[in-house]
Amino acid sequence: MALYSCGRSTLLAAHIPVYDFLAPSLINITRSTRSVRHLSTSAASNAQDASSNTPGSDAQSHPKRPSKPLTQAQRDFLTSALRVNQAGELAATLIYAAQTPPIVKAHPHLRPLMKHMYDQEAGHFDTFNSLLAKHRIRPTAMYPLWTVAASALGWGTALLGREAAMACTEAVETEIGDHYNGQLRYLLDMIEGMESRGEVIGEDLRELVGTIRRIRDEELEHLDHAVENDAKKAVPHELLTGVIRAGCKGAIWISEKV
Repeated sequence: MALYSCGRSTLLAAHIPVYDFLAPSLINITRSTRSVRHLSTSAASNAQDASSNTPGSDAQSHPKRPSKPLTQAQRDFLTSALRVNQAGELAATLIYAAQTPPIVKAHPHLRPLMKHMYDQEAGHFDTFNSLLAKHRIRPTAMYPLWTVAASALGWGTALLGREAAMACTEAVETEIGDHYNGQLRYLLDMIEGMESRGEVIGEDLRELVGTIRRIRDEELEHLDHAVENDAKKAVPHELLTGVIRAGCKGAIWISEKV
């Protein structure tokens, strides 16, 4: 399966049923004039501007709290984090899109579960598309390669059977969960340091923490579903999940850089 734009025609050509929920808007990145450097200060700036424009406002009675832009290291982290998150959610969406037809054909009772997990991944992907556009961050240059690789992984594991497909989910979500946990630790440490210095924490940054935490929890929910549906029975389980996890780690590292 090549780029997702030709995925639907590929499914039709193979005479495999195309499910109504396998139609995400995989590329929905619009232009924006805001930059990632505003994550820590946007709310503070807006509040201060509103205060200064209020008739009769007294600067002495409403002193401004100090606000500083993010450091270069913090900006670099947020840029790479959002880029790799978008790439990861692209891959997850394509894996489920590829797995669903053969899995549901063989196991019709799994259709609601596959739809549920797919819908959540498509929502995650839309979220990070919007954040990339909002903060003017380009997607990874590896986008075409990850598109092909994720689709191939989904088809390949699905053809090996339900247990292998669920083992794929187990492996991917284990790595993604660890990855999101690392991002949350960094962001929470950043916010704690800013607060200790009396700096303003913008709503964009607080919302990003909440967004990543929510998505992390939903990814770990998928991990639980996979284990409940016999991921551990895949043969050979350790080899299969080990190879997939290693591939995920490599893809994360590369996407963070390029």
